[in-house]
Amino acid sequence: MLKSLLIANRGEIACRIIRTARAMGLRTIAVYSDADSNALHVRQADEAVHIGPSPARESYLVGEKIIAAAKATGAEAIHPGYGFLSENAEFAEAVLAAGLVWVGPKPDSIRAMGLKDAAKARMIAAGVPVTPGYLGEDQSPERLQAEADAIGYPVLIKAVAGGGGKGMRRVESAAEFADALASCKREAASSFGDDRVLLEKYILSPRHIEVQVFGDTHGDVVHLFERDCSLQRRHQKVIEEAPAPGMDAETREAICAAAVRAAKAVDYVGAGTIEFIADASEGLRPDRIWFMEMNTRLQVEHPVTEEITGQDLVEWQLRVASGEPLPKRQDELSIQGWAMEARLYAEDPAKGFLPSIGTLDYFMLPHGARIETGVAEGAAVSAFYDPMIAKLIATGHDRTEARMQLADVCKDVRVQPVRTNAEFMARLLQTPEFADGLIDTGLIERKLDSLIEREVPDARLLSAGALLLLASPEKGVAEQPVLSGRGNREWVVSSGTRWNPLFGFRLNAAPHHTVRIAVDGKTTDIDLDATGPVEPHRYDIDGDSVWVQAEESNAPHRFAFPASAGAESIGTAGDGTLLAPMPGRITAVDVAPGAQVTKGQRLVTLEAMKMEHALTAPFDGTVAELPVTAGGQVTEGTLLVRVEKAA
Repeated sequence: MLKSLLIANRGEIACRIIRTARAMGLRTIAVYSDADSNALHVRQADEAVHIGPSPARESYLVGEKIIAAAKATGAEAIHPGYGFLSENAEFAEAVLAAGLVWVGPKPDSIRAMGLKDAAKARMIAAGVPVTPGYLGEDQSPERLQAEADAIGYPVLIKAVAGGGGKGMRRVESAAEFADALASCKREAASSFGDDRVLLEKYILSPRHIEVQVFGDTHGDVVHLFERDCSLQRRHQKVIEEAPAPGMDAETREAICAAAVRAAKAVDYVGAGTIEFIADASEGLRPDRIWFMEMNTRLQVEHPVTEEITGQDLVEWQLRVASGEPLPKRQDELSIQGWAMEARLYAEDPAKGFLPSIGTLDYFMLPHGARIETGVAEGAAVSAFYDPMIAKLIATGHDRTEARMQLADVCKDVRVQPVRTNAEFMARLLQTPEFADGLIDTGLIERKLDSLIEREVPDARLLSAGALLLLASPEKGVAEQPVLSGRGNREWVVSSGTRWNPLFGFRLNAAPHHTVRIAVDGKTTDIDLDATGPVEPHRYDIDGDSVWVQAEESNAPHRFAFPASAGAESIGTAGDGTLLAPMPGRITAVDVAPGAQVTKGQRLVTLEAMKMEHALTAPFDGTVAELPVTAGGQVTEGTLLVRVEKAA
């Protein structure tokens, strides 16, 4: 058995691997960049090695530095986690050549499944059904346009070397194809160093179903059943569950058997996932499910499989890498209960899901659920890496119980001033369609307006929140505010609070009880006399803030004095000024100074946190200022373009 392990990753997956490795008695070694010098995974490991500057291409993507760190610390093995170098066959070969143990599949298996076109050809030969599309070598825009026209729209452009939703575009018509292809190729080249693409027919009622497979060095391969990952936004998974709703025994047997055949076709060792797309227009059927791709690594959503099978997949990885046989035979594995996972992102749904960068001044995740995170209160959400800050996993005897528990967990997330998608996910979990299992990959897009609309507290809750804030203790005073009485002006206020007994007092006039409070980051004038306060369902105090939640609410509302409320996200202003919402790199400038533009037209594309973000014209007008160029780096708040409104 292994004695020491270097984790070539960061964030929650590094913390997850460290937890199991230490439980197995392994010494753990972390690596970190400048941005992660005080990160949670660094503090949890037995030893940590600095490997370079903050950009991943100068640290976490430099295999030579990681191997050197392993040798310097005496590590026996390297676990790549997911992302970064986890599916890089050359890195896996370099690890083995250095005399280290690679906790992952054989390099040849990674290479065989890493290029989507070659993988599909191999699957066809193995008798695994695949979706129709174009896998050809001719990558000219003209040939790709012609093939897309022949397949029929909508069509999906996918980076050959892609994964994780990167380098993927859905195209609705021939007129949109050229722009989408150019954007996809840019993102693919930036993320994977390979801009080649393939085309697939886009299925109109798709379900994304994947099967967890595991192989060992003794030639055995098993599956650990399926997961449904259909709840997606921009091809990024948001909520995953296991088992898949609506899956009958016949279809499960067919899809899992196909997954095992696929793994055996590439002599697979370790944890892997075979991803399928299903046409759900007539329910799940064996003849309406097709192979999409294989992820030759541990998946982000592996906890839901662990919860329904009772197995620790990281432990399986480490045992298989040590040469041991698989811990369980196929007939020893079964499904128990239901599990769901929600990905908590530092992003603002109301601002087009732009990543929210900053310090986690207040970071409290609920108890009573499995939480996987790589950050703690006081940590900074960096522009250099993916904005996922935690995974929230709930279980139940059945789907309804797991779903309701996860919705409650999302409601109880407390993060400030960084925005998150917690409220968005709570609403998603409570939609009638999701509750009934009527899901596909387009559900979020269809329900988006209702999912991102922020709740507005009513006058009574505004009054209660304002009073609680005024009565909350100043820093260093450990007392809770108390409201006594409902619908009147009598309340008890502890000493050391912000409350002034003369608040609202006026000579020769009735008291003026209007107070200016920032509610959810927006300044609001609240008339405390407008209506009697209502005791909130629950409230929490965090330094300069009070969180107030009504019983029927999806999420708490934050009350703060305006000076401490935190700035709203930067973006498109009403005067036509577009500022960079975060640090990043300009990947495309689509207009020139003096150009006439129309509302919604793309002007500049900014790459940050591994994603491209298009900034569009707020109205019809003329480009008056354009101080940036493609390839340039910008900081948050930099002027990107200014549009003068048409007369």
